[in-house]
Amino acid sequence: MTRSARELLEEIQDELAPRDGDNRLVPSITAGRAPRAVFAALAAEEKLITLSDWRSFHALAARADEPNARTFFGGLAPGEQQANGMLDALIEAAGPDRGEERPRAGCQAYPAYVAWLALNGEASATAAGIFANFAAFGRYCKDVAAGMREHYGFADDACAFFDFFAADVPEIEEQALAAVQAGLDARRLDSRDAHLYARLFQSYELQFWNTLADEFPG
Repeated sequence: MTRSARELLEEIQDELAPRDGDNRLVPSITAGRAPRAVFAALAAEEKLITLSDWRSFHALAARADEPNARTFFGGLAPGEQQANGMLDALIEAAGPDRGEERPRAGCQAYPAYVAWLALNGEASATAAGIFANFAAFGRYCKDVAAGMREHYGFADDACAFFDFFAADVPEIEEQALAAVQAGLDARRLDSRDAHLYARLFQSYELQFWNTLADEFPG
């Protein structure tokens, strides 16, 4: 009997959960300890990441030969474009990124991996790996937005990028489940790949945040 997509995703998320707290930057922001300059760096790095991920999700959708996978990846791409535009207000409010290394290799490893998967990853396993990390990223963004308002005085437009990714979007979950289930039903999804992709997504995600935590200690 074929296992369900929800069972697989819950299994992967349970495996990832112990490391979700390894993000050292978000607690620094929520406590108001991080220097304000970190937001200029966040905005500059995310400006590059969202543009890269927009291209990668289009490539994943174009390469997928299964309709549910195409729908999932195709639905993610417009969100990256929208989020990219939201960063302009934060860039204006935070000022220029004065970091010595721009862009930072530790931050850009994440979109480089997404681009690698766009060329090499099996579609349904890639969908599982991406979606398994959405909940943690959403929590990070929610906490950052709260910290920005409470401790740094940023207006709503400057926080819009983080508010956007903090929002729960049931439609994306439904599309992810459909893409993963199609892979399972067709026996094209190797659960080992899904676990591997998810674990690497988490590692690169944490590398992004912790690269900035090291540069901007609080």
